[in-house]
Amino acid sequence: MFSFGAFVFLMLIGLPISIVLCLTAVAYILQSDNTVLFASFPTQMFTGLDSYGLIAIPLFILIGEVMNGGGITRRIIDMAMAFVGAMKGGLAYVNLLANMFVASILGSAAAQVALMSQMVVPEMERAGYDKTFAAGLTAYAGMLGPIIPPSIMFVVYSVMAQVPVGTMLAAGIIPGVMLTVAFCVIIALMGYVYNYPRGAKLPMRERVSITLKALPTLFIPLIIVGSILTGLANPTEAAAMGVIAAVLVGCLVTRDLKLAQLPKMFVKAGVLSAGILFLIAAAAVFSWVLVYGMVPQRVAAWIQTVAKDPITFMLLVNVILLVIGTVIDGAPGLIMTVPILLPIATEVYGIDPVHFGVVAVINLVLGFLSPPVGLNFFVAAAVTGAKPGKMFIVTLPFFFISCIILVLLSIFPVLSTFFA
Repeated sequence: MFSFGAFVFLMLIGLPISIVLCLTAVAYILQSDNTVLFASFPTQMFTGLDSYGLIAIPLFILIGEVMNGGGITRRIIDMAMAFVGAMKGGLAYVNLLANMFVASILGSAAAQVALMSQMVVPEMERAGYDKTFAAGLTAYAGMLGPIIPPSIMFVVYSVMAQVPVGTMLAAGIIPGVMLTVAFCVIIALMGYVYNYPRGAKLPMRERVSITLKALPTLFIPLIIVGSILTGLANPTEAAAMGVIAAVLVGCLVTRDLKLAQLPKMFVKAGVLSAGILFLIAAAAVFSWVLVYGMVPQRVAAWIQTVAKDPITFMLLVNVILLVIGTVIDGAPGLIMTVPILLPIATEVYGIDPVHFGVVAVINLVLGFLSPPVGLNFFVAAAVTGAKPGKMFIVTLPFFFISCIILVLLSIFPVLSTFFA
């Protein structure tokens, strides 16, 4: 009880979640009066990082940095505009489809929302869209970042669950496409209700020209995802090839990237990666303490009194993780809940760990879009000046359709495991 109180107190005073996890582990050791456990503290942190798959994280982040500086995103947006810009609500589709392509490179929701808010929201405003809707749509499109491969959250989960990273990344393809199609349907319905404007229809010759200019940029996700799915490379090797491809495209094709910019990009990617990796190390200690305190066993005993079959269990997990996701964002929520819930899912209910991982990640990604935290909304608000609360209300249809897809993924495991 003392440890739980320490955890809540440290969260409330606003300490970083990685520090909270470490100090909570210290509080438990002091409470148990078993100070010999301190000798294993550094070992447990090191063990949490002792995984080849984690090397993919800084490489994926570096791809995003290179892409931002290489003019690649601009060409992707132009290509999306050429295809769907002339439809009713065309810029809304452009926002979503461009985010889908960018998600296959960045793999990070916050980075994606910040980037696309700068580039797409002002254009939507100039075309007559409400700024709140434009920023809210960008925030929801950012959901695709942690789901469509490559995905940093799937890499973190795969290390924790001892599931091949490539398997987890492949498992995100169908859910990512389902969300994209569902969001397109919502845009179409809202477009007719609110009479969204059409964009200018470009001549076929100009469309072809724009597409040809953008095609080289699509080699980056093709190399990353294709090499993983075909087995030619593991995710870490694919990420390294993605970095090389992004540099070559930025330097030789778009010519917006200068080699002198690379050291600064390396440093920024290193700083961002250090924060994520320290969080994983802290989570390893926290998980070790949970297991030592028999917390998973106690939670399993309670859940079995409520959930009598796998489907009921998965629906209960949806509720639990959605609640957790409203106050703790993505990776920290994943790190805190997987050590407790995954053993119950696999050992008690016989649920495939890949299936569980997909549902868990999407649940927690919804936390990016739910009060009181709603990280995606706050990132979009910081860039555009829109109000996070209004964004949540305006985009409620996207929240409801996301919940429906979560239920479908929970009931039908094949939707998660088909490519796994």
